[in-house]
Amino acid sequence: MASTPAGAARAVAPERVNSERLLLWTLLFVYIFNFLDRQIVTILAEPIKRDLGLSDTQLGLMTGLAFALFYAVLGIPIARYADRPMSNRVGLISFSLVLWSAMTAVCGLAQNFTQLLMARVGVGVGEAGCTPAAHSLISDAVPIERRASAIAFYGLGIPIGSLLGMVIGGFLADVLGWRRAFMVVGVPGLVLAAFVWFALRDPRFGSLAAALRARAPAPPRMPARAALADIFSSRAFVLVTLAGGFVAFLGYGKAVWAVIFFMRTHGLTPTQTGLWLGVVLGIAGLAGTWAGGWLADKFGRVHKRHMLTGPAVGMAVAAPMLFLGYSVDDWRVALALLVAPTFLNSLYYGPTYALAQQLVHPQARATATAVMMFAQNLIGLGLGPLAFGMMSDYFQPVAGAESVRWVLFGAAWLGLVPAVLFWRASLRLDQELTAKGVLT
Repeated sequence: MASTPAGAARAVAPERVNSERLLLWTLLFVYIFNFLDRQIVTILAEPIKRDLGLSDTQLGLMTGLAFALFYAVLGIPIARYADRPMSNRVGLISFSLVLWSAMTAVCGLAQNFTQLLMARVGVGVGEAGCTPAAHSLISDAVPIERRASAIAFYGLGIPIGSLLGMVIGGFLADVLGWRRAFMVVGVPGLVLAAFVWFALRDPRFGSLAAALRARAPAPPRMPARAALADIFSSRAFVLVTLAGGFVAFLGYGKAVWAVIFFMRTHGLTPTQTGLWLGVVLGIAGLAGTWAGGWLADKFGRVHKRHMLTGPAVGMAVAAPMLFLGYSVDDWRVALALLVAPTFLNSLYYGPTYALAQQLVHPQARATATAVMMFAQNLIGLGLGPLAFGMMSDYFQPVAGAESVRWVLFGAAWLGLVPAVLFWRASLRLDQELTAKGVLT
């Protein structure tokens, strides 16, 4: 009957397709701004170091831990709010976008290391409200058989935002200086926040949702302890989270220090580095992120374990290729050698976060994403750039200007660790998802 909840759901199917498309494209643009504002500091790091007289360790702290500590810690309570049946996830994303965009502009006003550190903390606080709510929205809007592709589509914001941050940041740094670069990229996010607020509607507050709530009130909110118990009862989730955290540790570290490596060792300007590394590696990362979601959906239909085959194989194959790329002295050859491993290292995003939504109870989805992001950002973004910077300072008395290259050599081979973790997690997927009822 059309009056039943199932019948009502069928009646609004065409409307759902249209809103799904608008939702995905809008969230993609939000995530592009998220990573543009987060990663522009990477291309501006060397000019900031010269202007403020910072050490490599301070650069690592400013580009990583200052942002990630608050981003990761606040992500879980904000995600708990997003998981509440009556929370407006669209409003949360819009408010978060306003906050991090404004704080990005404030970075340009900093007169010393402490002020810049505090402004970066503000960016982290704002961005903490974005992805858990976005993943939860996507999971409500997209059928499970297309969820990895949809989350991978959202994840394209990482390479696109990083690309734009590199290209725009490098150009603005040379033309206007690093202070004005922060201000220029921060302001457009305020306009996008208004569009999000007026264009999107949380499915929880649509007319169909209201009718269904009247017939069957929403179940009580899952307590925090129960949500965390559900999340950590999954061995596969724990392994995937550890793998993703290690990928982030290496990825964020390499993102900052490969840029510095091309400037310091190969002698490129910020504009040249932003253009070549941003465009070439950004496109490779974009293609890898999309391909990871597509492969996970295609081959995961047969056996769920194949959702993680791409990330496991990709990380293993990329390790020696990265080492070779960091070894050569011609920057053009080095850049060419980094394209394939950048593609392979980007395969993990879609399947990793799609599994975070499938391995837990629906009422714990945003919390599961926040837990995974806690590991990826505190371990990855927080410690990656900082650890790379500390190791560079440690090696400098012996290696001199080559200290960054030495650090990148080690990072290349450490990529074998998440490869093993993804493989171990894949062996448990069919069993755990069957137990959760996902495969039935």
